[in-house]
Amino acid sequence: MSDKLVRKVIKVAFHRNGSMGEPFHVVLFESGGHLKKHRTRMIGIVFDDQCFCAVLDVDQLNEGTIEFMKNSWRGDNFEPELRTAITKYERERGEVVS
Repeated sequence: MSDKLVRKVIKVAFHRNGSMGEPFHVVLFESGGHLKKHRTRMIGIVFDDQCFCAVLDVDQLNEGTIEFMKNSWRGDNFEPELRTAITKYERERGEVVS
């Protein structure tokens, strides 16, 4: 089994909190590495600065579960793969990626 936590990227989008807000990317993806037996839809919210990444389980969000230690995942574990997906998305959009 692969060590990858991000099994499949479903969609990537770029956002900004208003006209002056901090920009961020949202990545909808399937994960399976942490659960081994089944895949889970997750959402990653990734800001430009390193170590600014949040990951949540979509099914738990739909149930209203947002509490720490219930629907909280180590964003730092997912971050490298999410940033790779973001870089690919930005290249496809024709944006300059550093």
